[in-house]
Amino acid sequence: MEAFLERGDLTPEELVPAIRRATVAGAIVPVLCGSSFKNKGVQPLLDAICAYLPAPTDRPPVEATDLKSGEKVTRKQEDSELLTSLVFKIATDPFVGRLFFVRVYGGVLKKGANAYNPRTKKRERIMKIVRLFADDRTEVDELRAGDIGAIVGLKEVTTGDTLCSEMKPCHLERIVAPQPVMFMAIEPKSSADKDKLVESMKSLAAEDPTCQFREDEETGQTILSGMGELHLEILVDRLKREFKCAANVGKPMVSYCETVTKGAVKEFTFDRELGGKRHAVTLKIEVKPLERGKGAKVELSRDFVNLVTEKRLQECVKQGLEDGVVTGVLARYPMTDLEVTCLSATLFDPEVSDEVAFRSAAMMGFREAAEAAAPEFLEPIMKLEITTPPESVGEVLGDLNGRRGTVLSMDMKGDLQLVNARVPLASMFGYATAIRSLTKGRASYSMETDQFELAPKNVREEILSK
Repeated sequence: MEAFLERGDLTPEELVPAIRRATVAGAIVPVLCGSSFKNKGVQPLLDAICAYLPAPTDRPPVEATDLKSGEKVTRKQEDSELLTSLVFKIATDPFVGRLFFVRVYGGVLKKGANAYNPRTKKRERIMKIVRLFADDRTEVDELRAGDIGAIVGLKEVTTGDTLCSEMKPCHLERIVAPQPVMFMAIEPKSSADKDKLVESMKSLAAEDPTCQFREDEETGQTILSGMGELHLEILVDRLKREFKCAANVGKPMVSYCETVTKGAVKEFTFDRELGGKRHAVTLKIEVKPLERGKGAKVELSRDFVNLVTEKRLQECVKQGLEDGVVTGVLARYPMTDLEVTCLSATLFDPEVSDEVAFRSAAMMGFREAAEAAAPEFLEPIMKLEITTPPESVGEVLGDLNGRRGTVLSMDMKGDLQLVNARVPLASMFGYATAIRSLTKGRASYSMETDQFELAPKNVREEILSK
């Protein structure tokens, strides 16, 4: 400012370093104008990214967790450091297969070398590294600290995995994806397309952690899950357009969960003859609720572990309990926010208490205990942010009340009204059309998952009736 007041005009050589220093320090945010419709302002934007944004060496050392000690360690963003890199995205290329996008935080990632994956505890051979410029790929021999590129040909790597040096393995903070809240049934248009559909959905799930699919054992349907109506529409469109896989799809449905609201202990005896052999054991199962958002915990008590010392039988009990948690007790929705513990085993006879007996007793015993623990449905609640003209606020709020919504706050944003609310996802089907109609197309909204809450009685009855 002093130079400007003294001399008037400033040269780019004076301005650019000053803007960069202030940007790196977080004191200012450069704003550039442009139009994506006609590619106006793209080059100045790219030039500004190079000129003003911090280089890797301007950033503090990245923090990781040592795999052996569990303590926090730092890695400087320098080539001399041990290899530390993060796989942050996976994409499928029709010509080269899967591309694993990687950001190198420290060290050098070299073609032909091995990198260690702490999640799988296996080495991965780096066969091919490419730099990407839009649709163009250039093969390179290495990626240095701060570089972003893609690796071709990795085997057991998923989004969020760390690739590091095996000498001192560490893992960076994983990319956490929220649980899908909506699902639909999907099936191939012909039996010949079945394998192609499964492979295509595997590719989608590998690219997008919020996309999941499974086969319903009772109905035989393939269930595709995502984050909302639009997400599912895009996934189906990609299956048809990119993977050339025609499919019939059902109506999108809300992915409810089940939980328990009180504790219960049940003793269950499994005693049957299967294939000419007797399988028998009695297990005592305890189920108790946890706080919202804690997930499902499956435990084996010390008394049980001291009595049943064989690891394979302990694993069978855990697997049986986990199967029960996944399938639920009310309407086959997965259960969450509960703790399940196998307390003890009686009628335990090594001759007849085998893997089949333990697994079956665990699953059936869990169901009895969960049914006695006052099970309830949990429904996903969404955070909703609406930007609307002030004259349409009354209609918007009236509509939210009709959708069982709760308004959290209302603020002015320039000439527009900003409404923050929480609304059950089940009430949000077709909301994009509804809000356009209410506000003559002048309002917009964004929505994200907040948490799961107990569903009211009328919703519970509606789910059970279906």
